[in-house]
Amino acid sequence: MTSTLEHVAHTEAPQGGGLARRQNIFTGFLGGVVFGWASWAIAHHVLDQSSRNFSDMVVLFLTFGWTVGFWLGIGALNGPGRWLIGRDHTRADDLYYAGENQGVKRYWKFCTDHKVVGVQYIVMTAVLLGAGGILAMAIRTELIVPGNHFVDQQVYNGFIAVHGMLMILALIVAVAGPWGNFVVPIMCGARDMAFPRLNALSLWTLVAAAGLLLTVLGVGSLTMGWVVLAPIADQAGIGMDFFAMAIIVFTVSTTVAGVNTICTVMTMRTKGMTLARLPIMVWSAIIAAALGLYAFPYFSLVEAQTLMDRVFNTSFFIASGGGTGWLQANLFWLMGHPEVYVILIPAVGALFEIASVMARKPVFSYRTAIAGMAGLAGLSMLVWAHHMFTTGWAPNLGGPFMLTTELISLPTGLFFLVIVGTLWRGNIWMKLPTVWLFGFIFNFIIAGVTGIYLSDIPIDNQLHGTMFVTAHFHYVFVGSVLFGAIAALCFWYPKVTGRYLDETMGRISFWLVFIGVQVTFGAMFISGMRGMPRRYSSYALLFEHTNFITTIGAYMIMAGMLVLLAAVVRCWSHGEASGPNPWQANSLEWLVPTPPPLENFDVLPVITEDPYNYGKELVRS
Repeated sequence: MTSTLEHVAHTEAPQGGGLARRQNIFTGFLGGVVFGWASWAIAHHVLDQSSRNFSDMVVLFLTFGWTVGFWLGIGALNGPGRWLIGRDHTRADDLYYAGENQGVKRYWKFCTDHKVVGVQYIVMTAVLLGAGGILAMAIRTELIVPGNHFVDQQVYNGFIAVHGMLMILALIVAVAGPWGNFVVPIMCGARDMAFPRLNALSLWTLVAAAGLLLTVLGVGSLTMGWVVLAPIADQAGIGMDFFAMAIIVFTVSTTVAGVNTICTVMTMRTKGMTLARLPIMVWSAIIAAALGLYAFPYFSLVEAQTLMDRVFNTSFFIASGGGTGWLQANLFWLMGHPEVYVILIPAVGALFEIASVMARKPVFSYRTAIAGMAGLAGLSMLVWAHHMFTTGWAPNLGGPFMLTTELISLPTGLFFLVIVGTLWRGNIWMKLPTVWLFGFIFNFIIAGVTGIYLSDIPIDNQLHGTMFVTAHFHYVFVGSVLFGAIAALCFWYPKVTGRYLDETMGRISFWLVFIGVQVTFGAMFISGMRGMPRRYSSYALLFEHTNFITTIGAYMIMAGMLVLLAAVVRCWSHGEASGPNPWQANSLEWLVPTPPPLENFDVLPVITEDPYNYGKELVRS
């Protein structure tokens, strides 16, 4: 009788989720394709096919339809849709969307649990890095010997453009995406993100943007590199339209993610978690989010104006109509340099956490670290024109921009010294996160020193547009940010999976990538100093040997990343069990069970001290 009553109660309990029970990533792609095709058909029916802008108008319809259709198919618009008809979500609906009791399949759906979104960002980062890495291997294969014809110049130009933007997108989310979602809310004592649905929307909007960007390769690609400078962008094929819409959609993703991060930290911290007690990783997340809210709209604006020039015959960047390419260059670089620090700051924040835990010491100077990151973000808004030293724009401003560029070394030096000071005379635990941390330190020194050369106008006049510049920013992105992102992955991997990342495979990956970086970009510095220009699919015999060495080094980096990927996949279910707090850390994410419960805390903690109080009595097992 009792079991019968329980069965009746169970069957009468309302099931949450509604339409979302039948939605996942596959229905998202199906919705995007169907709505994209329908928009394409409507455009052919209603637009004047004799117009010279017809193709661009069709692509505008198609890309808009793809994005909206993907949102509908994945379930991102279910909540607003139900609210509009007066049937807002019930508690059962909210629990379903949070993935309660859904196991693995919740990772393939529109899920509002910030921890699931963090794991989804790990996968998305791997996909973007993988696609960008494949294009990098194609580029280096073309350049392995002079006069090679692996691909022609136009295809090579497209590879350069899409590779560059894929890697930028991947590194923007490489730390802020996975760990800004998974650990930052727990670190500040919050049960969830401030806007859970927007959190999931940011992830799936990134997926939609990546789909548009990859489509560029299939529709004629681009011929002007990832900076898509005007007026060449106005003369490009329809690949430019897909590229522009990808950036606009990506900006929606970064905007909602940035607002969500800031609101979560500022309004949902637990009792006692004052700003002076926030873990530095949390500080890095909100500083990077605020900088992104400033910077990325410039990129969205410049691509929107490019689309208007192409579709609606405006002339923002067309000289014959009164426009100017200088407007495009300034708007692009107003985004282009702060974007470097949107990428770098979260990686540095993660490394502060790793340095303190693995050295068993408090952060050397907590406030100095935060001041360094904030100063870096502030100065990054004042240096954009150093990218235009050689263009002839506003030569009288060269001196001031050279000064602000050189000044940026000061906050950079501050947080670098804080990391070194934290490690100094510490009881250092040389586990896998620490190994990648030391790789970051080595590479970042080279990245910083070579950047000082390029900030000086006379030297920049000689090196601008050469492979020296390419080597410099790859030391920043690959040698520094990627190493920081991998260190963060090794550090928080046990919190996600309950298992260690394999030390042997991780160290093999490290040495392949580390040596590969030195070989690849060291040889590239030599090519640049000898005058080899960027973005050419062939070159003079003078550069033959350094390019061969560069390509071999690039293959080493790819091999190392494949070993790391194999370790991540294998250890997810077969790695050594780690327990909830393998590093004996003090910040809140390590003090909850592994995996963390749905709402993180049964009872919200009360904070009475900072997370870096490591005493000598703490002994590692």
